[in-house]
Amino acid sequence: MVIKIWNCYIIIILILITSLINIPELKNIIEKEIVNQRIIKNTKVCISSPVKNENRYIKEYVEHYLKYGVDKVFIYDNNEINGERLEDAIGRFIKSGIVEVVDYRGKVTPLFDIMNDCYQRNYQIYDWIIYFEVDEHIHLYNYTNVKLYLQRDVFKNCEKIHLNWVHHTDNNLIYYDDRPLHVRFPEVEPNARDNIKGSSNCVKSILRGHIPNVVIDCVHKLNTKLKGCDGFGNPQFIPVYDTNNSDFRFYYIDHYYSKSVEEFVEKINKGDVIQGQKDWLKYVRLDNYFERNDITNEKLDFIEERTHLNLTKYRIRLQELQNKK
Repeated sequence: MVIKIWNCYIIIILILITSLINIPELKNIIEKEIVNQRIIKNTKVCISSPVKNENRYIKEYVEHYLKYGVDKVFIYDNNEINGERLEDAIGRFIKSGIVEVVDYRGKVTPLFDIMNDCYQRNYQIYDWIIYFEVDEHIHLYNYTNVKLYLQRDVFKNCEKIHLNWVHHTDNNLIYYDDRPLHVRFPEVEPNARDNIKGSSNCVKSILRGHIPNVVIDCVHKLNTKLKGCDGFGNPQFIPVYDTNNSDFRFYYIDHYYSKSVEEFVEKINKGDVIQGQKDWLKYVRLDNYFERNDITNEKLDFIEERTHLNLTKYRIRLQELQNKK
């Protein structure tokens, strides 16, 4: 008797569902969701990232991209031989296999080797390979899954997608604390906030898989011979780092370039995966830092004490700014 009643309930539910499907709006929603689930199932996306002294941030980074539907995270461990271990920060992700660590410990300026190694290992497996770093978090307006974004028709003839950076400021924080990056540094540079064209034009890129004989020779644009487009599918043929049209309303990368002053100092002291440790590069980074952040005596004193760099020109600039007030 109970089984017969239960069968009646099932029949009633099926009749209701069938009648609802006849509503055009609901039918369209169901059909779209079926297509989306097929795309998510059949598309393979991975991300490749070089890592050095990033244990503070790596868990947030991995979780961010897993939330966006990335299938695999390849972490190229470029820490010092006796430096920190990624297992201490993301051990459970490594153990599950969703994160794969590739040993590049102690190697100097290995970035292009890392990028090419990841592509050659994986281009036959993955439809798209994302080449971002740990301080770069993708932002996709109205897309909760990166696969749905990448498989849009506008990218059908595109071999690589260039997304603009939006630089976040230091929020005038001097010291590190363990809150997530997006909580600590909500402020972005004024030009990005106001969506001014031509500001923050520098890009990082996503490369289509299944293309043989690709050699990556540019950190930002990967390979200038490949067909590139911006985040909206517009063709991009510029040979350097920029896109023609920066638009920060929809598709971009949140770039936590400086973080707090303390973290920025650690960044410039640890060197670069392309150039290594060079004083001129430290000054380049300082220039970039003060283009986006307020200059204060407290910051200058802190940086000078921990880097032993000559900050005279920044002190002069600060004095000039104060005189204008």
